[in-house]
Amino acid sequence: MALLALAWLPACGAEQDSGLARVRRTGELRWGADAQGGEPYAMEDPDAPGGMRGFEVELAEALARELGVKARFVQNDWSNLIPSLERGGFDVALNGIEVTPARSGRILFTRPYYVFNLRLLARQDDAAVTGMAALRGQRVGTLANSLAWDLLQRSGVEAVPYEGVEEPYIDLEQGRVRAVLMDDIIAQRYGQVRPGLRLVGDVGEGYYAIAVRQGDDDLRAALDAALGRIAQSGELRAIFQRWGIDSAAQQRMVDWTDAQTREVLSNTHTARMGWGQLVLFLQAAVVTLLVSAGAMVLAIPLGVGLALTRLYGPGWAGRLATTYVELFRGTPVLLQLYVLYYGLAGVLRLDPLSAAILGLGLNYAAYEAEVYRAGVLAVPRGQLEAALALGMPLRLALRRVIMPQAFRVALPGVTNDFIALLKDSSLVSVISVVELTKRMTITAVDVRSWLIPGALCALLYLAMSYPLSRLARRLEARLERG
Repeated sequence: MALLALAWLPACGAEQDSGLARVRRTGELRWGADAQGGEPYAMEDPDAPGGMRGFEVELAEALARELGVKARFVQNDWSNLIPSLERGGFDVALNGIEVTPARSGRILFTRPYYVFNLRLLARQDDAAVTGMAALRGQRVGTLANSLAWDLLQRSGVEAVPYEGVEEPYIDLEQGRVRAVLMDDIIAQRYGQVRPGLRLVGDVGEGYYAIAVRQGDDDLRAALDAALGRIAQSGELRAIFQRWGIDSAAQQRMVDWTDAQTREVLSNTHTARMGWGQLVLFLQAAVVTLLVSAGAMVLAIPLGVGLALTRLYGPGWAGRLATTYVELFRGTPVLLQLYVLYYGLAGVLRLDPLSAAILGLGLNYAAYEAEVYRAGVLAVPRGQLEAALALGMPLRLALRRVIMPQAFRVALPGVTNDFIALLKDSSLVSVISVVELTKRMTITAVDVRSWLIPGALCALLYLAMSYPLSRLARRLEARLERG
């Protein structure tokens, strides 16, 4: 026992290390970022498999060098960088983290390392968009939980959240949103290069800074000092120049003072759960229910058709039906949504809600086909033979004799699939549909808590799925009595 206690004491002390002591003890500065953000922030290096490149990659390496350690990249979804930082997934978050009032009240920020503008883009043929005032009530795309998101929320427009930086501009070209508001670095590389889009103007200014956990004040101070040395030596702007993002405004990062840092970080705000958030949750639940019900209405008849085609159709049609089922069951529904909404945007222009219903409906039709095929095969073959012997055409025999019994067998599976579909509808957030789970993640970041938004989200899912289970059991009992 004494040996165990002695072994436990160093471990306990290690857990209580300050931020800087922890970094030096491990010999590495773990920095979280999202490689999906792409150029020029942090991205996979195609010339070095497993390696990373980008101006923030170089910045992280320079900072680690100044601290006397090595930099280690940790992949994390951008929208969840702050929650992951708080739970200890990495030491710092360094990935275009914008200084906002909500974040300043939640975590520690270093001095800024980059100043950016919020840049508004619209279509070339849409001359009516002259600024934010012209967009009231219109759909405008941006990244969720960003500075641009906060601005749009205050401007009376319908902010459309995206998880990637290229997808908003694809939707803008296709007319699915009226404009896109992004940081100028993103706009220059992904928006302004598209001939069908035009620059409306810059409508705001912001700063990128390194996010540090509360309590790691010594690590923040060390990073501030390291940033100051890198900026004064000219290395910081040299990094910007190599990536084509330097400008006269970046000289402010060289001349930056502690007083300016305090001024930038003085505006803090902490959002809280209230009736307004509850209304947004209910609206998102309605969207979830609409998408799920619409997809199931499409999936059931298509699934029945596929099942009957495989069992009773001509050989070539059966092979096509089998190919459909295997294709949609064997590939991720997320990939199917991406291809349907973005990949086929040039030939099939769908709004997000229609694409969500169609994508999930086509996917679940493959599963329904197998459920109904099993139901049909569960009916004794002699019943079909007897119906045919009595002179019934095949279609009539299927409709009057086989399918009513097959439906009774398939009902539990269909109910289970619909409940699963309610949960799988959370995937449609990748095509900018704000359903229940997406609303929960947005709110959780805003209110600095995952417990209450998560519990409310789970409660609403249960409120939608449990009555369906009860209804299915009552229908099964009624069919049994019949």
